[in-house]
Amino acid sequence: MIILSGLGRRARALFSDNKGPWGPASNEPEGSGDTPPGGPWGEPPRRGRPAGGAKRQVTSLDDFLRKGRARFGGGGGGGGFSGRPDGRLVLWAIIGVVLLWLIFTSFHIIAPGERGVVTRFGRYTLTLSPGVGITLPSPIDRVRKIDVENIRTIELGSASTETLMLTRDQNIIDIAYSVRWNIRDPELYLFQLAQPDETIREVAESAMRAVVANYSLDEVIGEGRGDIEGRVTQTMQRILDAYRSGAVVRGVAVRQADPPQAVNEAFKDVTAAQQQAQSYINQANAYATQLTQKAQGEAAAFDKVYEQYRLSPEVTRRRMYYETMERVLQNVPKTIIEAPGVTPYLPLPEVQKNQQQQQPQREGGQ
Repeated sequence: MIILSGLGRRARALFSDNKGPWGPASNEPEGSGDTPPGGPWGEPPRRGRPAGGAKRQVTSLDDFLRKGRARFGGGGGGGGFSGRPDGRLVLWAIIGVVLLWLIFTSFHIIAPGERGVVTRFGRYTLTLSPGVGITLPSPIDRVRKIDVENIRTIELGSASTETLMLTRDQNIIDIAYSVRWNIRDPELYLFQLAQPDETIREVAESAMRAVVANYSLDEVIGEGRGDIEGRVTQTMQRILDAYRSGAVVRGVAVRQADPPQAVNEAFKDVTAAQQQAQSYINQANAYATQLTQKAQGEAAAFDKVYEQYRLSPEVTRRRMYYETMERVLQNVPKTIIEAPGVTPYLPLPEVQKNQQQQQPQREGGQ
């Protein structure tokens, strides 16, 4: 209040001078001001240019400005803000700082993978797209940049911490998995949930427990992993959409699915025995398939021979006889007996065979 009253007095002093063109006011004694006494009863006003000419007018204007500075405490010799060159420099400096503040707090550069969430006095107003955005200066509008393309990862379960879950066949399993997600609606992500990251973690664990409860232990460990990952992703997205979290789940990956640590070794032995038994079964099935295919091939060949036999039985019978004798006598030693009218035959292969058998015996005797 003291400051306001002082400013009011200075304004009144500037615009309500108590010395008029006709002399001092009625409540001021004669000759108290700088203007000489007179007025309409002293020296009448003159028409036209004063005696001093233009130089006299300039002097009167200088006196008026000097009086105004004196009423504000400026004086002629110093102390005035507007009368000094240093004051003008400070004024321009202040104006420059204000302009820079307006530029840097009103223009915002949003990267291609970002969105700018604008709040006006703490209340959400709009979302800026990539590029240059213009808002009101701070602290009226504030812009928070959110990366919407960065894929965030949540790791659940590790080697030191067990994440135990119950399967459909009443078995306990330790699961370690990761969830990949990113932000779809930055305004919902910032203002809808108090702790969005922790909420997504809890939703991931809840969805995994709900899905694993519908699978057996063997399915979770073996061939059911892919189906489990897809169902967990769908369940998480449905819950997060109901929460209006502004997040989208990109995928779930099961890194480990083992029994609890206390029975893990025994379970590994059982698993190894089951795999070995399955391997023996696969080998037996492969051998049975091989024999079946061989029998089917022989049957097909016999059918073809039978068709030829029906067309010419004698020729087929003789051919079968020759082929059978050739197959039987192929590796059997043969002896040729001379008969009348038959040229003698020298069994050279037999002679060479006997020589090869006698040569090791001679070397052993020496």
